[in-house]
Amino acid sequence: MSNTVAKDARMKNKVSSVLVTQPKPTDENSPYLQLAKKYKIKVDFRPFIEIESVPSKDFRKQKINITDYTAVILTSRNAVDNFFRICNESRIEISPEMKYFCVSEQTANYLQKYIVIRKRKVFVGAKTAADLTEIMKKHKTEKFLYPCSDIRTGDIPDFLRKNNYVFAEAVMYRTVASNLSDLADVNYDIIAFFSPSGIDSLFSNFPDFKQNNTRIAAFGPTTAQAVRDAGLILDIEAPMPNAPSMTGAIELYIKEANGVK
Repeated sequence: MSNTVAKDARMKNKVSSVLVTQPKPTDENSPYLQLAKKYKIKVDFRPFIEIESVPSKDFRKQKINITDYTAVILTSRNAVDNFFRICNESRIEISPEMKYFCVSEQTANYLQKYIVIRKRKVFVGAKTAADLTEIMKKHKTEKFLYPCSDIRTGDIPDFLRKNNYVFAEAVMYRTVASNLSDLADVNYDIIAFFSPSGIDSLFSNFPDFKQNNTRIAAFGPTTAQAVRDAGLILDIEAPMPNAPSMTGAIELYIKEANGVK
């Protein structure tokens, strides 16, 4: 049976439960919670991955002198937290002239936890790594430091390498699989993934996982590819032109599977 035929057959099964592999949102107006209320379905949240900070003594083994760099690339809250943690633990005083390149407005706003943004040079991308690299093209003389996890996408370092920028990748935190043993006997109609690491965690916890009638949703092309590489059927993919968000893609699927007009 082809994946297309299988997906069509699975569409006949109504959706009553969704597992989102991320922390539960603190905002009561979260689109996921609105989705649960609107369609009277159960939506649970459970992170499939955890972040572990790299101890400063282990970071020093990378032989990276932070003060040698004039700009920092920040792609997440984890990157922000761990960059300033390493600086604090290593008693490094960051130059007021340091430039901060943030992947999104959300990351830039979070940066205010550590610095007064109006007094610093902060550059913000629209949302993606590609948006940020467009901005970085105007700053080719900078020496870039890229705080990252041991597992990361190659978009930014590939761009820097290809265009002969001076830069260093600084692994300041690690991505590890969460312990999901309590989910062993729990089944959901849809499981939503947001990174290849989430798929790795699934099989790390459940090596004999069988998809059966569970629908898999994936956000982003690398996550979608990880689903396919794992031999799973990808039922819901986002972002798509008609569904730029994960909640939007799941809602479209629920409408069709549950016969909602």
